[in-house]
Amino acid sequence: MRKVSYTIPCSSRFRDAVEALARRRGCNAGDLARSVVLMLPMQSIAQLPDPGGPLPGDRETVERKSGPDKGGTWRRKPRLQVRLPAGYDPIAIRRALGLALALADGKAAIDVELDGKSITDGQSARERRDQAEEIVRLRASVSALSFEPFDDGVETRSQALHVLGFPPDSRPGPPEVRARFRVLATIHHPDNAQGDHRRMTQLNEAFALLRAGL
Repeated sequence: MRKVSYTIPCSSRFRDAVEALARRRGCNAGDLARSVVLMLPMQSIAQLPDPGGPLPGDRETVERKSGPDKGGTWRRKPRLQVRLPAGYDPIAIRRALGLALALADGKAAIDVELDGKSITDGQSARERRDQAEEIVRLRASVSALSFEPFDDGVETRSQALHVLGFPPDSRPGPPEVRARFRVLATIHHPDNAQGDHRRMTQLNEAFALLRAGL
């Protein structure tokens, strides 16, 4: 799907918080917003608190990249540039990023319910399987904002569960482990512009350990 660049007006404080979270997670602002829009329907995002735009006098200094004044600076309202598929409302993206910050700070939680996507008898076996996998992927997206690598790698089952975002005493089945791994791998694979080799290595270690049933 074609991606476009969105300009998200926001306060300097909000911009700095989003960029800091993205750096900690080894991704970018678009990845943070995408983690939220994968979990929640747009009508739910529209009901989230809006962090708001910049206050009067809140400005950032940027360098001119082209034109006759290239190299000079100018003052403008602070903003975030976010690349996502076409069709989103910039204010909805700002709301989604606000929720991403709240999730990272432990001030919010999301429970993705299976009933949100019902599987009907009229679907083919393939459609039911694909939809069931999508439901698992949606649940897996919840943990995408909280993955932190271990200093010495993944050595135990509890560490593997942590890396893949499962509760410490859970026993996820192979489909859940695969779905969780795929969601996180799309963010942290080193072939991506925002990939992280260390995180990807630990994802592979965690996946192999849980798949072996240790």
